[in-house]
Amino acid sequence: MERNKIRNFSIIAHIDHGKSTLADRLLQMTNTVSDREMEEQLLDNMDLERERGITIKAHPVTMAYKAKDEEVYELNLIDTPGHVDFAYEVSRSLAACEGAVLIIDATQGVQAQTVANINLAMKQGLTIIPVLNKIDLPATDLAMCYEQLEEILAIPSEEALLCSAKSGEGIPEIIEAIIDRIPCPPDPEEDRLASLIVDSSYDSYRGVINYVRVVSGTAKAGDQITMMQTNKSYEVKEVGVFTPKMKALSELTEGSVGYLIANIKDTAESKIGDTITSKAFPVEKALDGFEEVLPMVYSGIYPIDSADFEALRLSMGKLQLNDPSFIYQAESSAALGFGFRCGFLGLLHMEIIQERLRRHYGMDIISTYPSVIYHVYLKSGEKLEVDNPVYLPDPSTIDYIEEPVIKANIMIPHDYIGAAMSLIMEKRGLCENTQAVDDRHVMLTATLPLHEIVIDFNDRLKSMTRGYGSMNYEPSGYQQAPLVKLDLQVNGDPIDAFASIVHRDHAESRGRKIAERLKEVVPRQMFAIAIQACVGGKIVARETISALRKNVIAKCYGGDVSRKRKLLEKQKEGKKRMKQIGTVNIPQEAFVQVLKASTSE
Repeated sequence: MERNKIRNFSIIAHIDHGKSTLADRLLQMTNTVSDREMEEQLLDNMDLERERGITIKAHPVTMAYKAKDEEVYELNLIDTPGHVDFAYEVSRSLAACEGAVLIIDATQGVQAQTVANINLAMKQGLTIIPVLNKIDLPATDLAMCYEQLEEILAIPSEEALLCSAKSGEGIPEIIEAIIDRIPCPPDPEEDRLASLIVDSSYDSYRGVINYVRVVSGTAKAGDQITMMQTNKSYEVKEVGVFTPKMKALSELTEGSVGYLIANIKDTAESKIGDTITSKAFPVEKALDGFEEVLPMVYSGIYPIDSADFEALRLSMGKLQLNDPSFIYQAESSAALGFGFRCGFLGLLHMEIIQERLRRHYGMDIISTYPSVIYHVYLKSGEKLEVDNPVYLPDPSTIDYIEEPVIKANIMIPHDYIGAAMSLIMEKRGLCENTQAVDDRHVMLTATLPLHEIVIDFNDRLKSMTRGYGSMNYEPSGYQQAPLVKLDLQVNGDPIDAFASIVHRDHAESRGRKIAERLKEVVPRQMFAIAIQACVGGKIVARETISALRKNVIAKCYGGDVSRKRKLLEKQKEGKKRMKQIGTVNIPQEAFVQVLKASTSE
């Protein structure tokens, strides 16, 4: 395909504004997928995506379309996620495009993630085509959407197209606008092969499949290529495009988006953002990759059966191949054995990774309470970065601790401003600015501790605003806070899997909750077991599991009471001795139940 007939574009929007449905209509309109093969959210091919109704991975697809001028154009579409946890996935997809179709729900208007995604697209200098979707619904408010387009996004309202992705109304106009408004790929500086890896996946028969954007030159089967980061060379086995299934081609030309399979068997050898070039005639300078994203939430993931440790390591390697924002390193726990300390972009990202490990790789796993990176300043002047409560130094050596904070943009209907303010205050946040977006919506700008929002902030915001509230956030440095390490002891032995770093004011309530849950799941012994939550040397919460009691006086009938007393005293002495030497083994199921309940609070 000639370069001037290629259009590379993404679809960006807030969650549930209709990205995947619009992609379905585009596939139908261009006859890429027959009516017989068509199904809803066709590009969301992961079972998790279908269950949750969200896009998790960006999905590329190549479409051929005969325009009004009778010319055939190649349209390369990348359907992107909308959730804040997957913003990195969006930024990678946009790097392979020259334009973006911005979808706005005509009933809800501009939302927090709409603003975040448009900023990403504008930062990369893309051409934006605004589309107002769901115009067939009775609650449509076009006047509000036009006002928000101009006031919030600074896009002229006359540029907006109207459509209903569900019924197909307005879809031909969108395709014509993509051809007319979005520029073709730029003229390459040289004719040698330079191709950017934008994503990849792993096939157990064919090895690593790289999703590439060819910037210059051509790639075809039999070519000898070199990865510029690792400096390793391979032979290309197959190139092609997604339609949306993989379709092999004789070659990929400059400006195209497709896949490239070489004999790469090790997932560590293919890195997203790397440049593929010719082995014989390499380019001098690598293409601009992607800025490395830093995880915000950390959690331990352990196999329930310790024999699965190596299998879990391999599974994580395959997951990391097409999700570089997920990181892991080996660690061990006295209670849980060998496992991995993993970093995620947010709680949804953590849930998705765990679910993919369970379903796609058959792993039986358990995860510890999520944590963030704390900066610990010691009295000696040394600074430590701690992402695991187990490694927090002795309190007497700590000068102060800083926790990560985020700047959140929260968009809500103004009826719920009081409830949202209360939630921000409850989570130790500070509302810095309130800005009226239109006559019905306000944008709150707040600073909040990251640890407070990773668990349930977004869920509670959605509940209290009946689904109309939306939030987008970005890191905003660190601030000092009175944080303490909360330890759980069972029969005097600390259990490191339940340790967490909490605000001093919340230590007692959190300690009591875990102690109550442990009391329900730890099996009773012949002696009483104390479950204690401690901060430093101080016990802030306690539960006691009562002892099992053998009836030692069952064989005594009537007669002298001193015989019964003697037997009871003997039993009492025996229990005292047993308590001194007895150990409590907490079964694996107890860890699973308590940690599952802790992370779903």
